[in-house]
Amino acid sequence: MSGVVPAICVNALHKHFGETRALDGVSLEIEPGAFFGLLGPNGAGKTTLISILAGLTRASSGTASIMGHDVVTDYRQARRALGVVPQELVYDPFFNVRETLRIQSGFFGLKHNDEWIDEIMHHLDLMPHAEKNTQSLSGGMKRRLLVAQALVHKPPVIVLDEPTAGVDVDLRRSLWAFISRLNHEGHTILLTTHYLEEAEALCGRIAMLKSGHVVALDETRNLLKLTNEHCAQLRLNATSIPPALQSRLVSGGDGNWRFNFSEYADLEALMAELRGAGIQVLEMRLQEPDLEDVFTDIMKRA
Repeated sequence: MSGVVPAICVNALHKHFGETRALDGVSLEIEPGAFFGLLGPNGAGKTTLISILAGLTRASSGTASIMGHDVVTDYRQARRALGVVPQELVYDPFFNVRETLRIQSGFFGLKHNDEWIDEIMHHLDLMPHAEKNTQSLSGGMKRRLLVAQALVHKPPVIVLDEPTAGVDVDLRRSLWAFISRLNHEGHTILLTTHYLEEAEALCGRIAMLKSGHVVALDETRNLLKLTNEHCAQLRLNATSIPPALQSRLVSGGDGNWRFNFSEYADLEALMAELRGAGIQVLEMRLQEPDLEDVFTDIMKRA
């Protein structure tokens, strides 16, 4: 990627709120056209980082840029290159959906933008609600409107901060279909989400934050290799298990038990121990390691 300007570049970023260090030396680069995941527990610094990128707050030190434009010294171009879908439902109750999107276009000096507005509304299923006042929309429709507002000026970089929090399955599917299409067309996507299965399916590269630090940064497939822990979910005709299996137990109760194992030879030993204790396996389901397992492991170690 030598010579290519990063879509997002963050270098030694610090942000302090009094004695609280929301960001403590965060550095990362996101290449153009990437689908990048930013993960972390509540309070890790994700929203603070997005606020700095969007120009909503100033870093205590360090630099950040969007498509090569510094978010402080070249803020107009930086903001024009960025579309942000915030986590909170924010809307203007005095306009309908189409008016809201036209006004948003005006913020970026765009005239005669109705063709793109119609396309956005079509893909987000907002067209039937185009003339409705935003105050009368359901929570899911307000979420769709926020996405539409972020896209109205066709930004090359799109930030999605928990975009599917509290929305229905249909919106989730239509949203990801549309966002994936934009990504295939060359838009850079930065996603924060607590739905780790979404991040695993969509993101080619992931950074994990904890307490303002980057504790993991790699391609998703490489992160998934960091753990070899498999999971066996068993339904047993037992209310307790042999003491020798306690170290492998993840959770259990009401006849349903989950055990971790590293190799399939360990699974045979587990089954032999159950048979020796006269415990019958009524049902078994094996699960491969997923991003949630990796995330949990990294957060514990960090």
